Amino acid sequence: MTITKEALEIRLQNNGILTTACKVPLKDRHDLSVLYTPGVAEPCKIIKENKDLSFDYTCRGNMVAIISDGTRVLGLGDIGPEAGLPVMEGKAVLFKTFGDVDAIPLCLDTKDPDKFIETVRLLQPSFAGINLEDISSPKCYDIECKLKEICDIPVFHDDQHGTAIALMSAVIGALRFVKKDLKTAKVVVNGCGAAGSAIGRLFVNMGAENVIMVDRFGALYDGIDVPLDRIQDYLKTVTNKNKVKGNLADIAKGADVLVGVSAPHVFTKEIIASMNKDAIVFGMANPVPETTYEDAIAAGARVAGTGRSDAPNQVNNVTVFPGVFRGALDVRAKAITEDMKIAAVMAIADLIDEKDLRADYVVPDAFDPRVAPAVAAAVARVAIETGVARINVDPEVVRANTMKRVGR
Repeated sequence: MTITKEALEIRLQNNGILTTACKVPLKDRHDLSVLYTPGVAEPCKIIKENKDLSFDYTCRGNMVAIISDGTRVLGLGDIGPEAGLPVMEGKAVLFKTFGDVDAIPLCLDTKDPDKFIETVRLLQPSFAGINLEDISSPKCYDIECKLKEICDIPVFHDDQHGTAIALMSAVIGALRFVKKDLKTAKVVVNGCGAAGSAIGRLFVNMGAENVIMVDRFGALYDGIDVPLDRIQDYLKTVTNKNKVKGNLADIAKGADVLVGVSAPHVFTKEIIASMNKDAIVFGMANPVPETTYEDAIAAGARVAGTGRSDAPNQVNNVTVFPGVFRGALDVRAKAITEDMKIAAVMAIADLIDEKDLRADYVVPDAFDPRVAPAVAAAVARVAIETGVARINVDPEVVRANTMKRVGR
């Protein structure tokens, strides 16, 4: 049976792949009295006096909402909330499996950003975090930005930040392997959508000083006369300091790192061959990348990777969001900050000792049991240090508890 047929069959047989479960037994009248009326009134009265106790006495403390409007699902585009539901359901399974985070998929039947924002705001009392998913750009920026302003729980758009963190952890490993410095490396990011823009911002925030963004209009630079969204408008001021102009083939010449979040097959062998010695190439287009791993290596890249699981150096968001939310929830963080994202990058990258790095092993595998605990501990530590956490929990306790939670 093919993957596509099995994907349909398993969901049809099970009426989806997600369910709810009770944490404690309900087998007799006593249990009924404790779990529902009259016993349920007691936590209600306690929470009424202190709303934060809802994190302790209800499922809220370990519950994340995965929220989408279905306007940009995978590479399928605007397919609507119902058709987007399988992705959100699958994401909930990953949250639980890799981070023991309970998650509920919610697909909203609106394309109006204001309605979307207001709906999420109204849902906030039931959740400890919000994971935004598969929302088209540029409205995804405004939705996330406004929700971060009005919510006192973490709001995280995984298509932007999860992708950026996963990619950056791989780039850090690759740069260590080829003995190059992030600060001075020439970095080219092809694609200025939600993921590409987040990657560009993270490169800059982590100290890269020679980053050039490329899109259909060519290289992005301060002064370019094309319509830009507000994130692209910001990126033009902090990247491409020399205002280099040209298309992808022009800009990629002499590059040390080439990252694609764009379209299939656009990284030709000529483009890769024109890069600097010991070139690093990551093609992240999904499901068909800008280049295959094999083609990138054959064209002269020293290190290559994609988002696919059938080739080395897979860049996968599942190394990111379960651990990020696990750490944030464990210290009841009010937000997920840029410093917490950078901490996640380094936690993943540091799992591979420099002596163990290889051209085909610069980023940990998605099933590496160390990943989620390391990310959770790093995120928790920064949340505490920067005052974002509501409670203090020793990050090493967070790490140990995460290992127990996920059985790894």
